Amino acid sequence: MSSELRVEKLRKIFATTAKAAVDDVSFTIAAGEIVVLLGPSGCGKTTTLRCVAGLEHPTSGKIVIGGTVYTDPQAGVLVPPRNRNLGMVFQSYAVWPHMTVRQNVAYPLKSRGVKGAALAKGVLEALELVELADYADRPVTQLSGGQMQRVALARSMVYQPQILLLDEPLSNLDAQLRLRLRDDLRRIIKRVGLTALYVTHDQTEAVVLGDRIGVMRDGKLLQLDTPTEIYNQPADLFVAGFTGATNVIDGKVVTRDGGFGIVAVASGEKLTARMGADLPVGAAVRVALRPDNVGLAPAGEGFAGRVETRHYQGTQTVYQVTVLGTSIEALEVGSAARYAEGSAVTVSVPPEVCWAYPVS
Repeated sequence: MSSELRVEKLRKIFATTAKAAVDDVSFTIAAGEIVVLLGPSGCGKTTTLRCVAGLEHPTSGKIVIGGTVYTDPQAGVLVPPRNRNLGMVFQSYAVWPHMTVRQNVAYPLKSRGVKGAALAKGVLEALELVELADYADRPVTQLSGGQMQRVALARSMVYQPQILLLDEPLSNLDAQLRLRLRDDLRRIIKRVGLTALYVTHDQTEAVVLGDRIGVMRDGKLLQLDTPTEIYNQPADLFVAGFTGATNVIDGKVVTRDGGFGIVAVASGEKLTARMGADLPVGAAVRVALRPDNVGLAPAGEGFAGRVETRHYQGTQTVYQVTVLGTSIEALEVGSAARYAEGSAVTVSVPPEVCWAYPVS
């Protein structure tokens, strides 16, 4: 039976450093929901997951699973990992090489005293779920990386854990296997109805898998929301940049109108962008914009620009364009590149996909 996971004001400081690896992180995952923690290396996402698993001892904060407190240092509560009934899938597969597929998946059930028909039934159901029933008696050393990770997934789900924890489980796979297993993972987890906490640095992986995404940086949870909101309403410049809004245009707010404002840029031209209520007229801002939201045309309404470089990538072309007194990237989807280097172009930047943030 999957359970709700509640993390309250979690903080972890390692003895080797005075800096918090996890800094006042709070979130709740509803039963049956998949939440992905996303961020660069060292942001605290794996440490958060390991605290939930009981593999790390938090400095402070609470971890509550299904209404039961499993971690609360202030109250002297620290339930060991083996008593938390959690499933965990690691980067490195962590399958037992001397066992067959069946033996790997059966092990957690045997250790819980399950025997006979119940054991066989549970193992078969788990292997069918990950499409490995035909490989049950094969040594795991004869499997591909993707198949070994499926064995690890089946083993982590066979005893019906309260929570499934996944620590970058696809990072060691090649590109094609990664794409296939990424799509299958969400289907499998949802079919079982497990509550899942998934850690990755890959934005596409997060969007495909997560019901909600939490973006972390320097131990802090900056934003936790649906993929749509994360991508269309990023909370700050870091979230915007990490999720693909890599173009940044500096300017100053000259007028405001509700949730939008007009920003004067270095060239003297003005563009309209979304902005929070905390940005007054006169504030220095940085406007973030995704390359795929930059429109290029040979002529028309918009800003005058020039193509500096063109990088053809088969199904898309990335242009570096001089416009608005700076240089930005524009991404054009399609197998034919329309603009040569040196071409004069008209650049459009729709206000609804531009976000202005204060200069920090």
